Amino acid sequence: MNKADVFEFYRRLAELNPEPEGELEWTTPYTLLIAVALSAQATDVSVNIATRQLFAVANTPQAMLELGEEGVRGFIRTIGLFNTKAKHVIALSEILIERFEGEVPRDRASLETLPGVGRKTANVVLNTAFGEPTIAVDTHLFRVANRTKLAPGKTPLAVELKLMKATPGPFLRHAHMWLILHGRYICKARKPECWRCPVEDLCPYKPKTPAPKASASVAVEAAA
Repeated sequence: MNKADVFEFYRRLAELNPEPEGELEWTTPYTLLIAVALSAQATDVSVNIATRQLFAVANTPQAMLELGEEGVRGFIRTIGLFNTKAKHVIALSEILIERFEGEVPRDRASLETLPGVGRKTANVVLNTAFGEPTIAVDTHLFRVANRTKLAPGKTPLAVELKLMKATPGPFLRHAHMWLILHGRYICKARKPECWRCPVEDLCPYKPKTPAPKASASVAVEAAA
């Protein structure tokens, strides 16, 4: 995809959704960090259901430590890998207090020292909580970047680095969220909805998915 097409690609996504927001519920950098860490191999919906109750009683590192690992486990039992995640939540909360005065650090290197926090989680926190121009590559974004040839790569890191280089400056702030949402709701894995894609003409992916046929009742009403 050439530079002009890349710019137009983002311009259209931006026009449709100027201020994209993630679907995890959070109120502070700390609650966002916990929510993102819990979302690994789990849906945002399942995480939100659990964290609404969890954050009502523990929304700071100190409160989380007072709740304890067993207490955390009770709130997140419906989320995949809840045993390991409960350990990570308590461990990272303790580190935040001991090393960072209870605050979530604003640099990737420090974030990645926390248990259960990898590059993707760190990038989400930096971008969403602090407005940093980072790109978090999840399965949806990885698929979109490769399918559209926006930034093809064999690994999430390769895709991230290519996107950071290819994405025009004005769009870096929201790039990862636009691409994630596009992959989640339009450029789906098995049946991409090309018929309603705003950047379909810029995408080399073939074959294009046809629009769904109208039901018989709809067709009759239309004819009438």
